[in-house]
Parts: sequence; C-alpha cells; structure tokens
Amino acid sequence: MNKTKLLASLYLSLAASIWGGMYVVVKHVVDVVPPLEIVWIRYMIAIVALLIIGTATKQSWRIEKRDLLLIVLIGLTGNTVSILTQEAGTMLSTAQMGAIITSTTPAFMVLFARIILKERITLKKALSIVLATAGVGVIVGTGSIDPSLQLGGISLLAAALTWALMSVLIKKVPGQYSQIVVTFYSILVAVVVLTPFTVSRLPKLDAGAMLHPSIWGGLLYLGIISTACGFLLWNRGLQMLNASSGGLFFFLQPVVGTLLGWLLLGEQIGLSFWAGTAFIFIGVLLVVREK
Repeated sequence: MNKTKLLASLYLSLAASIWGGMYVVVKHVVDVVPPLEIVWIRYMIAIVALLIIGTATKQSWRIEKRDLLLIVLIGLTGNTVSILTQEAGTMLSTAQMGAIITSTTPAFMVLFARIILKERITLKKALSIVLATAGVGVIVGTGSIDPSLQLGGISLLAAALTWALMSVLIKKVPGQYSQIVVTFYSILVAVVVLTPFTVSRLPKLDAGAMLHPSIWGGLLYLGIISTACGFLLWNRGLQMLNASSGGLFFFLQPVVGTLLGWLLLGEQIGLSFWAGTAFIFIGVLLVVREK
C-alpha cells in the first residue's frame, strides 16, 4: 500500500469515526436544542474555528470565479440539503431505517463517480460495496418497514443521494485551493441558506439549560470536531483517493456509533454487530489493498 492511500484511508476513517460519535452527542443535546438549531449553531461554531485555523496558517481565501459555482453546489448539496433531509428523515422514521438507507451512500458515490468522473467500476469495488452494505444490514437488522414511515424514508434517501453527489463534486475542486478554505465557503453557503429559517427560532431556546457544561460542550464538539475537523478530513481524504473507493469508509460511521452507544449509553449489541462489523472491514480492506 502506498503512503498516499494509507494517509487517505486514515483521514477518511477518522472522519467516519468522528461522525459515528456525533450521534451519541446529538442524542443528548437534542433534548435541549432542536435539530434545525443544532445544525445552524454547529455550522456557526465551525465557521469561526475554520476562520481561526485559516488565518493562523495564512491561507489564501481567494476563489476564482470559474470555481464559485462548484463550491456553491457542494455547500447546497452536502452541507444544506443532505443534512436537513437527514434530520427530517430521522424525525419521521426510525433509527433502523436511517441506518439502512444511509448505508446506500457509498453505492451512490460509485454511480456518481462513474457518471461525473468516469471512474471505472472494478469487480473488487463492487464486491466491497456488497460486503459493506450486507454488514450494515446485519448490524441494524432488516425489520419491517411501516408504510407510515414512507416520507421519512424518502427524505433519508434524498440525504444519501445528495451526500454522495457532494462527495464526488469535491473531487472536481482544483488542487490549488486549501481544504480549509473550500470547507469554510461550503459551510458558509449552508449558513446563508439556513439563517432566514433559524434566526426567529433562536430566542425560544432555553438559555439556562444551554449553559450546562454537557450541552455547550456537546455543541462545541459538534461544531469544531464533527463539522470543522470531520469535513476537513473527509474532503482531504477524498481528494487523495478515488471517490468510489473513498465512499467505503462511510460504512465505519454506523459501526462506531453503535459501539459508542453500547459503551456510553448502555445500548445492547449482540453477535450480529460483530458479524456485520467483520463484513464492513473486509469490504474496506479490499478497497485499501486494491492497486
């Protein structure tokens, strides 16, 4: 395995693991701060963090006019539509349905990478996606889908599609731009879109409850670690690895989330979790070892 692929694998694994831990934090914070407000606040914190990092490292904030539309599309698809539909889908459906549908993201990434980037779909990539998808299915179970949850399922599918599209579009961003700058502007697009819908709701938040260390600490984690650092790692890893292969690391997210739920929240996991995890890691290993 070459050094670039190893480093890209590390970046993508860390990003997926951070997002897996995010669900444990959100489960605690959402009792005080509603989902839409959580997204807006974490983005505002992330923007400040990225601005400080970018200024300290003396980044160039200039974006050529020809690349502005691409940055806006990344911000609209991944940072805005995907996150909002994921939140809405989670509220309208079940965690099980969310895990199943979200696990289709890497498959959509392979499809978009083929259409937009002309990446070849190898037998190894196809097999790795099948194994990893099967692993997620084993972990969350199949269950019966209630027809009343159909709207939630459609929303989650939109989230998976738009996140996959965003992840592929990142590959088209010219290498001359720092990922700090690209991530900053894409999140800024989301803030501009979300602010009109959020600003009138902020005064209704329980200020006293938000002052509790576990709440503001959770918001800081979501803004700095999950959003700023997570997006930076994901975007950087995707630029170093082809999009269809990079998407496989997304499967680590439900594994880490389930494991942390077991360790921190006392949620029960059984043999199916370990069996599904084995499938996922075999699928990821096939991609990492591919020449």
